[in-house]
Amino acid sequence: MSFFHRKKRGVAMLLIDIGADSVAGAYTQYIDGEQPVVHYTKRTPIEIRGKEPHADAMLRALKALGDTLIHKGAHTFLRATGSAAIDTILVSIDAPWQTTSIRTENLEQDEPFVFTKGMVSAVLKKTRTTPEKQLLADESIIGTILNGYETHAPYGKHARRASIIILTSLIDEEVAREIHTLLRGLCHTKETLSIAGSSLRYQALRIAFPHERDALILDATGPLTSIALVRRDLLVDVIEVPTKVSDAMGWLKETATALAALAKRFPLPRTIFLLAREPDAAPLKDTLDKGDLGSLWLSDNPPKIVAVLGSHIMSFIRQTASTPPDLSLLLMALYAEKRIFREEVVVDKSTSE
Repeated sequence: MSFFHRKKRGVAMLLIDIGADSVAGAYTQYIDGEQPVVHYTKRTPIEIRGKEPHADAMLRALKALGDTLIHKGAHTFLRATGSAAIDTILVSIDAPWQTTSIRTENLEQDEPFVFTKGMVSAVLKKTRTTPEKQLLADESIIGTILNGYETHAPYGKHARRASIIILTSLIDEEVAREIHTLLRGLCHTKETLSIAGSSLRYQALRIAFPHERDALILDATGPLTSIALVRRDLLVDVIEVPTKVSDAMGWLKETATALAALAKRFPLPRTIFLLAREPDAAPLKDTLDKGDLGSLWLSDNPPKIVAVLGSHIMSFIRQTASTPPDLSLLLMALYAEKRIFREEVVVDKSTSE
């Protein structure tokens, strides 16, 4: 897209995080060769009134967030950058608003072939299925293996065998339409990129912790937890923990059960990245430390648990906003910087409303 190549003013992006219990937004600025700057952030809780549907409460919170972003955030961004114009909106969508699945597509020929973007697009088009009343919100290429080896820059290279690992996120069609209608009213840009929160945070952690090629990601940034298994830099499985993090013992039991199920199919990595809101990070890490999870690794030594904090990401991002660092938004900002200038992260699905 043309805005990815603007150099003088840089790229102005509005980040929108849609979770199960809150929505958030951030005005960010990207200039090639410089750290991304977060100029304004705001998080709004989702409050359900009586017996109203959860989706209605989410959309009301998103509308309130949008009003604040326009009336306060835009003025802050204008003072900081000289313009309130937004080039694009990046939307991260979590469960229960989306469902995520991972699949692998294989290509093999007798003679060597050149691996191209067109080839990948054709495979995606051929294998893509969307259930009725569902919308494809995100289809991300999260790994490419050529001739048996993971390849980070695969296009243009020769191969006999290729495997494409694809993360797909589906969202209820009506909810998606309402989200995009609200976002379209925030600013004049017609460019909106959607991505599953689990895909975004996995890709952002690869940037922040490049030497941890095997890890478990316990994502407790919302009321429920997802567990992602990363092996040799590739996301191979994502499962959900059904118990809320507010129920510490129930959460620990269900987390251990989910890990035990994973351990039957894969060797478990010894590094666990714990993602949580800043006030919850220390208590959740303490719960895991006391949970004797080492038995799942058939070892007396417990796994290494890294509670990822905003401070870990602040070495990559500069924040001028007066609000405390918001981990989810910082990971979005880190991912977006990679997407804009380095273009090593692929989001196949973009929507123009």
